[in-house]
Amino acid sequence: MTRVALLQMTAGIDPAVNAATISDGVAEAARGGAAMLFTPEMSGLLDRDRARAASHIVREDGDPVLAATRAAAARHGIWVALGSLAVAGESGKWANRSLLVDPAGNVAARYDKIHMFDVDLAGGESWRESNAYAPGNEVVTVDGTPLGRLGLTVCYDIRFPALFEELGRRRCDAIAIPAAFTVPTGEAHWHLLQRARAVEASAWVISAAQVGTHADGRRTYGHSLVVDPWGKIVLDMGGETAGVGFAEIDAARTVEVRAQVPSLANRREIPNLDLS
Repeated sequence: MTRVALLQMTAGIDPAVNAATISDGVAEAARGGAAMLFTPEMSGLLDRDRARAASHIVREDGDPVLAATRAAAARHGIWVALGSLAVAGESGKWANRSLLVDPAGNVAARYDKIHMFDVDLAGGESWRESNAYAPGNEVVTVDGTPLGRLGLTVCYDIRFPALFEELGRRRCDAIAIPAAFTVPTGEAHWHLLQRARAVEASAWVISAAQVGTHADGRRTYGHSLVVDPWGKIVLDMGGETAGVGFAEIDAARTVEVRAQVPSLANRREIPNLDLS
């Protein structure tokens, strides 16, 4: 068994406050015996006012939230899957970047969110992530974590099965899906999609989420989840409060599920079928 912790946050518009929340979460995770802490999408800054946010968005090597997270990981000797930060990119646009920090405080991997959240919801919410952010173009998996091979994704990626098929093809043991889901889409699809992706990839899904009403006025759904490879929810942190939750990841369960329903082994290439 490997114990993991999830930090459910109500991140705001001040990176210093968010960095302190993450550092406290790392300490609590370590005290609770977790080998890894997972944080949500946009852990460092959640601000829909892009003009105001711009002064806080810098290159990765100068990001104060990442620096604080690296220091906390090294101080407490645990891994941190930093769900994502907004960082300045090479193209002139920002990147929505997930970063994996090892117990020495080194950045072990990074993943830029591939799928941009460009939607108009029935309730009147409108989002255009691609106006400010450049999409990533690389599937990222990381070996050598306490969970084995970890696949990195971010939020809206969950709606694109081809990405998770590739993560399954790469035999990921666990997949991180940090998120800042809206309330309407969360109520409709969050649990359904999380369970489906776990089953498709025959892998554990670990999804730390933003929750509640934020300083920029948005509301997020919460319900940070851990789902086993059979699709069973083993942790649901609810949709009301921020905090740290814990779950046990059993590698033997993955072996058992893959033996019962060997969909990864039985997969066949279908001629002329484009899943992109």
